[in-house]
Amino acid sequence: MSKFLEVKNLSVSFPTEDGVVLAANDISYSVDLGETLAIVGESGSGKSVTNLAVMGLHNPQRTQITGQAFINLESGPVDVISAPTEVVRRMRGKTMSMIFQDPMSALHPYYSVGDQIAEAWGLYNSGSKRDGFARAKEMLDLVGIPDVDKRVNEFPHQFSGGMRQRVMIAMALVNNPSLLIADEPTTALDVTVQSQILQLLGGLQKEFNMAIILITHDLGVVAEVADRVCVMYGGRIVENASIDETFYNPLQPYTVGLLNSIPRVDKLGSHRLSAIPGQPPSLINLPRGCAFEPRCQFASSVAGNLCKTTNPNLDEKSTDHFARCHLSTTQLHQLLAKNESGAK
Repeated sequence: MSKFLEVKNLSVSFPTEDGVVLAANDISYSVDLGETLAIVGESGSGKSVTNLAVMGLHNPQRTQITGQAFINLESGPVDVISAPTEVVRRMRGKTMSMIFQDPMSALHPYYSVGDQIAEAWGLYNSGSKRDGFARAKEMLDLVGIPDVDKRVNEFPHQFSGGMRQRVMIAMALVNNPSLLIADEPTTALDVTVQSQILQLLGGLQKEFNMAIILITHDLGVVAEVADRVCVMYGGRIVENASIDETFYNPLQPYTVGLLNSIPRVDKLGSHRLSAIPGQPPSLINLPRGCAFEPRCQFASSVAGNLCKTTNPNLDEKSTDHFARCHLSTTQLHQLLAKNESGAK
């Protein structure tokens, strides 16, 4: 059965004077209504670039995009990559919407938050300015902004970071989209506000039955809200699995490294936190083999120097659990067990 969004073999590159930046390389994933897909990875791994392509927000004069991204509507599927610009523009803000990383720069400083939300509503609804403001106040109340009659006339600089993020959520949801892409929605917020924003998104998802794509580098956020996780590295998906499989049975050394670098309540006192050594690869000059090989602690355990010479496929290692690694599941488990015993 088709999911609401199906991304297939999507690649995004940017020609530059130094060479072609292959920011997203052969990306495939899907998400359904009522489901939350988390896309995680270090900065520069291709998370935002991929989803900006889905939203149709790249400059076509400076970007090369191949592949497909189907929105499966009741009237039939629409490939937002090949569809005419006007078709995608009419879907953006209505069928699909996006919360951007920095709410201060995403909101216009010269217009009140009410004006901005009302304008977004007016693009797809007929009605007066009064109707738009009434809808703006309704949405601000829905996302937990107090004293909406006053605050609807205030400007972004008069709101805290957490409140600005709520305004962005209100604007993104004002037309009841079926797909919401949330790009680092809790970055630079303290943990209490982070929790409030995540609870808000979860409640709104249930109310509107939205598909949510959560772009983040914070695995703590992922553990709280996601149903499924795509891990990206060097512009590629290196692991795609359910939330439980990702956290308790990672099958890609990069995912293992990410998990080992954060505190785990279930492993307190049993192991030291460890950073992944080295730096991510250049997207202009990707390695011939596995992009993670220079930083991988297990690369020397793979016979035939495969990690240096051959890029591994994204294979189904177990039921509905995909990983990009030359090591078999058994080999990786043995190496992890050996490391665990050596650390004690």
